[in-house]
Amino acid sequence: MKTLYLAGFDVFRADSLAHGEWLKQQCRDYGFEGLYPLDNEPPADLSGRALAQWIYEANIALIRQADAVMANLNAFRGAEPDSGTVFEVGYAVALNKPVWAYVSEADSLVQRFAVTQREDPQRYVDAEGYTVEDFGLNLNLMLACSVKVVVGDAAQCLVRMAQE
Repeated sequence: MKTLYLAGFDVFRADSLAHGEWLKQQCRDYGFEGLYPLDNEPPADLSGRALAQWIYEANIALIRQADAVMANLNAFRGAEPDSGTVFEVGYAVALNKPVWAYVSEADSLVQRFAVTQREDPQRYVDAEGYTVEDFGLNLNLMLACSVKVVVGDAAQCLVRMAQE
């Protein structure tokens, strides 16, 4: 049975433990074993930077243990995916592990964020004047070109993973 590290900002949900159990059950339903970041219980005497370091090392160990990664790359606290999840995706890609991601938004970055600048109609910019990349992708090219992206939810991503 292939193991999947379940990356995502889901660990910040109020019901994060129950959601993690739901994700792991979804994995089992499709023939995978889910490894959820909150599966590891930190020592009770840790706090602050020491606790953060422990969590980092535990999650890195789970990514190394996993055969693949499934990541929730939906926007979190803004227009972009969670930075911790993006790090985990990059780490897994660097280890040559297959990474699948799910997002609910199919529209390209230009469709979602761009305002055409009058001086240069070929350059798309966001509300703050920064260039919006125009590759027709729904994620930054560094993510879209390194992972298999499924428009949908975790269950739909697992369906696609099981088909391959």
